[in-house]
Amino acid sequence: MPEQEEISEHIHHAQEPFDKVVAGTMAIVAALLAIVTVLGQHFNTEKLLLQQKASDQWAYYQAKDIRRYTAQIAGDMIGQIKGDAAVAEKYAQDSDRYRKQTAEIQDQARDFEKERDRLGKQADFYHFGEVFLEIAIVFSSLAILVKRRLLFIGGLVTASIGVIISLYGWIAYGLTAHAA
Repeated sequence: MPEQEEISEHIHHAQEPFDKVVAGTMAIVAALLAIVTVLGQHFNTEKLLLQQKASDQWAYYQAKDIRRYTAQIAGDMIGQIKGDAAVAEKYAQDSDRYRKQTAEIQDQARDFEKERDRLGKQADFYHFGEVFLEIAIVFSSLAILVKRRLLFIGGLVTASIGVIISLYGWIAYGLTAHAA
């Protein structure tokens, strides 16, 4: 007999509107959590790719700068030994060309770093939003378990904060990319 009472109690609880509302809300929050998580991972991956591009540019910059320095040394040495002036001039031109190239490469590396930083900030907002959405699911789960409306309200507030933080990251950093 106690088993039948327990089953009927579970059936009664499953039919309560409070549980249905909380469960439905949890499903919506879980879907939002999935979206925010994917966005956060996407922008984090993009940030890492841009970091690699910036690192590659800085390595390229160093290689060009070494070439510039080598050309400068060669030109200086030829000038010191009173060598062919045309050859010394060729090395001077090479040095100037490498100096211009390194400036362009440096600008590209800095552009990659700026974009990396922007995407990193955007990813951070999604990650913070994700935390609040996860906490909202915990509050909602507890609300069903202990039948406390206050926990459910706390879950709604926490979920709202998570959505607002995520939307702010999308609006503030997503739209600035299109404006730039």
